[in-house]
Amino acid sequence: MTFNRSIPAHATNPIIEVNLEDNTLGGYKESYHHGANYLKDVVVALEHQHHYAQINLVGHSMGNLEIINCINDKVNNQKLPQVAHLVAIAGHYDGGVWEKKMMNVKINSRTGKPNKMDSSYWDLLRLRKTLPRNTAVFNIYGDLQDGSHSDGDVPVNSAKSLNYLVAGRAKSYREVEIRGRKGQHSKLHHNDQVNRELIKFLWEK
Repeated sequence: MTFNRSIPAHATNPIIEVNLEDNTLGGYKESYHHGANYLKDVVVALEHQHHYAQINLVGHSMGNLEIINCINDKVNNQKLPQVAHLVAIAGHYDGGVWEKKMMNVKINSRTGKPNKMDSSYWDLLRLRKTLPRNTAVFNIYGDLQDGSHSDGDVPVNSAKSLNYLVAGRAKSYREVEIRGRKGQHSKLHHNDQVNRELIKFLWEK
């Protein structure tokens, strides 16, 4: 792991972009745990350098699965900084459009529970009892409104299935749906509305 620059001692709201050089296992269940370990190493290194008591985690696409598995795998590690805010952008928690059997997943309007769960989702159900209660969660997803009920890669209901994993545990939970062309999977992290929502959620008091 390498840092390409240092964070000034009194930086306000520093942002650290994490890129995985070894991301060739994308799409395989175990890769999420490998990515989770890489993320943990980054968090540990930052804590050693700056002694952060709290951090915010923002993920897009597969990054969400690495973040949520990091929280799930390391939830009892008291040496790690607490996750104050978790932002999920286009997270395929319960399958992607490439999994045809998961395209017709329904979400219970009362409980948020999906009627089908893929193997990766089953592994995350432990969060319903272990997610730290001081973590606020913000879920952003897209719907192209072209009849696919997806952002082109992630079904809307797969993204919405995050609610069931954190319900009753998260400090707060909020969803925002980006509709139309700007809700396309890759455009969600180049979107002015998303940027405004992120700034408000993470840093506005």
